[in-house]
Amino acid sequence: MLQSLASNSCVRLIQNHKSTWYFVSLVLGYLLYLVFGAVVFSSVELPHEDLLRQELRAIKKQFLQENGCLSEERLERFLKKALDASNYGVSILNNASVNWNWDFTSALFFASTVLSTTGYGHTAPLSDGGKAFCIIYSVIGIPFTLLFLTAVVQRIMVFSTRRPIVYISTRWGLSKPLVAIVHATLLAMLAVSCFFLIPAAIFSALEENWNFLESFYFCFISLSTIGLGDYVPGEAANQKFRELYKVGITVYLILGLIVMLVVLETFCELQQLKQLRKMFYLKKEKPQDRLAILEHDHLSFTTVSSGATAHNEDKTQPFVSVPTLASPNDDPMIQ
Repeated sequence: MLQSLASNSCVRLIQNHKSTWYFVSLVLGYLLYLVFGAVVFSSVELPHEDLLRQELRAIKKQFLQENGCLSEERLERFLKKALDASNYGVSILNNASVNWNWDFTSALFFASTVLSTTGYGHTAPLSDGGKAFCIIYSVIGIPFTLLFLTAVVQRIMVFSTRRPIVYISTRWGLSKPLVAIVHATLLAMLAVSCFFLIPAAIFSALEENWNFLESFYFCFISLSTIGLGDYVPGEAANQKFRELYKVGITVYLILGLIVMLVVLETFCELQQLKQLRKMFYLKKEKPQDRLAILEHDHLSFTTVSSGATAHNEDKTQPFVSVPTLASPNDDPMIQ
């Protein structure tokens, strides 16, 4: 008997807090996914890092042997200075000295990466004034960019998703959820073709040291606003039409980000995904529950007010009733 009562109470507890248990499982799943990513990246990249370290040590040792007049300490100071400059996008190589990082087109490309929160990191402000302006510019520009993207995506969604789905489902008598799934799939395939596959082929042709995989990798890292900065187009020494190329990349990033948001919003409007999201959200108060709470509060307030009024009336009434006299002769004491 006790075991059945305990099991029933446990089942009732789980059912009453179902969204909480779903949320806890979501948090645990996300943490496990983080750990899974760390394990995979570590196992894949650590051997390559170790191999690169050994190669650099061998090159450094060979250089010191061939140049006995140069001490290791002086070489270390020189390399540190060069690497610090490289972190700001300044290279000492002869073939890289012709490209400037802060001409107008490069600055325009940098501003687009800041406002879109892509942030490749290949170029950074050198002066204190530039760093201060970058903070102020980002504080104002990032919310402005979010407002701009939200307004643009909201208008595009009307013509790219909502109206086509309603027209097809009404015209052909098909189920609206089914039409929405097919439409979202086709839209995603079109976006991948126009903003990933075709640009990757173009980048692999324009960039000498990029293959198709590296170009596709750049497109994905850029349009997902991850922006690792290991691949940045237009930085080659012999890049033709570099200014125009940088402007074209800036336009591609802005349009690609808008298209990615449209695709994501299209998938978020699917009924299946809406039901999935509701599993992890807190339940809102239903109108009936809110009305019942208000009625309960009103009844409680009415009861308290009635009690207080009755209590005040009892206070005003005398303990002994005194008859009203019409004239002094009616007083029995006088009589």
